[in-house]
Amino acid sequence: MTGRAVRRGHGTDRPCPGRLVYVIGPSGAGKDTILRHVETQLPLDAGIVIARRYITRPPDRDGEHHIPISRAAFDDLRRSSGFAMSWESHGLGYGIGRDVLGCLASGLTVVVNGSREHLPVVQRDFGERLLTVLVTASRETLAARLSRRNRETEREIAARLERAELLQRDLVTDVVIHNDGDLSTAVEEFMHMLAEKVQPCA
Repeated sequence: MTGRAVRRGHGTDRPCPGRLVYVIGPSGAGKDTILRHVETQLPLDAGIVIARRYITRPPDRDGEHHIPISRAAFDDLRRSSGFAMSWESHGLGYGIGRDVLGCLASGLTVVVNGSREHLPVVQRDFGERLLTVLVTASRETLAARLSRRNRETEREIAARLERAELLQRDLVTDVVIHNDGDLSTAVEEFMHMLAEKVQPCA
């Protein structure tokens, strides 16, 4: 777990549960980049933290600042209920540590870079505490960004794009942020969304 924010004082020994902001979107939409910039702009008293993901892949200097973990260690944590949530995608394991549950219980808002396919489980587990955010971009923008990563073949990129369109079909979220233009605009929209949608516990 990481975050620049600390919990606001609520004037009570039993703070109300915090909100879970669950961010989803296709590869290339810019979720990681937006969240990195949002984290640097959060005031220390915002009561918001950005969850760090455990991922079964090596560190990526230009990518997400995740917690690298071996497959064996990941599977051990999953079996021992060490994750608040976990899922598989493109042959990799993704997990969010159980410490987020303590943060939520103490009244903090937790922002998670999640998975569209895991969304039904999150909706079941968190109910009214959940705020879903879709970060997306046009097919052309996604294709260009995925190509610049130089991780996949053109066929693999095309398959990702088709899968993204399929997963977003009929998808309903609380907030949609289009990240086709200047990054600062998307970051500003995300910050405004947090200020408008996530209210401190009374």
